[in-house]
Amino acid sequence: MNIYQHFRPEERDYIDQVLNWKDYVETNYSPKLTDFLDPREQHILKMLIGEHGDVNYKLFGGTLDVERKRALIFPDYLPVTEEEFQISLFEIQYPAKFVTIEHRQVLGTLMSLGLKRGKFGDILTKDGKCQFFAAKEISDYIKSNVETIGRAGVKLIETDIENAIPTKELLVESDLTVSSLRLDTVISGIYHVSRQKSQLFIQQGLVKVNWTLTENPSFECGVGDMLSVRGYGRAKVLAIEGKTKKEKWRINVGKQK
Repeated sequence: MNIYQHFRPEERDYIDQVLNWKDYVETNYSPKLTDFLDPREQHILKMLIGEHGDVNYKLFGGTLDVERKRALIFPDYLPVTEEEFQISLFEIQYPAKFVTIEHRQVLGTLMSLGLKRGKFGDILTKDGKCQFFAAKEISDYIKSNVETIGRAGVKLIETDIENAIPTKELLVESDLTVSSLRLDTVISGIYHVSRQKSQLFIQQGLVKVNWTLTENPSFECGVGDMLSVRGYGRAKVLAIEGKTKKEKWRINVGKQK
């Protein structure tokens, strides 16, 4: 059976990587810790590793409700603790009375360090407080190289994971019937706009899928995909429940409240 036919063509390299991780664990009887994975990557890993083999996996991103998580792939007899995920939590200290720091500024600063996105987990903000998760192996490098974010001078303080800002995001679930799983069609259904308008959003660079700008209206949406349209908020494809008698797709989505 061709395993690639169940996934997108552009996901082939990642599929090969997951299969190599699994093979490594089977061959060496040793665990493998990944970088932070987005929800789509987590979904693919779950599909490929499975639930009942000799190789198992766990996902953890710092707290239970975060989106980006590291995966630990391990022989099924091995006990696993949260400490083995090697995650640091940083709090950003800055003069909040005089400046504000936004999510995109934090991400931009971190990405300017020359590190992969996979080395960073969720960025948490609430009431002027700002934190982010990172892979522990780069902790010292981050502390040595981040002194400003936006126009603000900052100091990074590594703190216990228990001090993380609560991240429970309220998603209002709804069931939709759409003519196809194309991105423009799904956006049209979720946000109650015409398909022409959703295509315009995509052409104007207002649409992201899994945090990546997407300009292909025929992109096929899948389970776990996080969609965002600037000015309209985020939504997640929670389930694809098959087709109706009229050959339309039934999907379940969660929309940011």
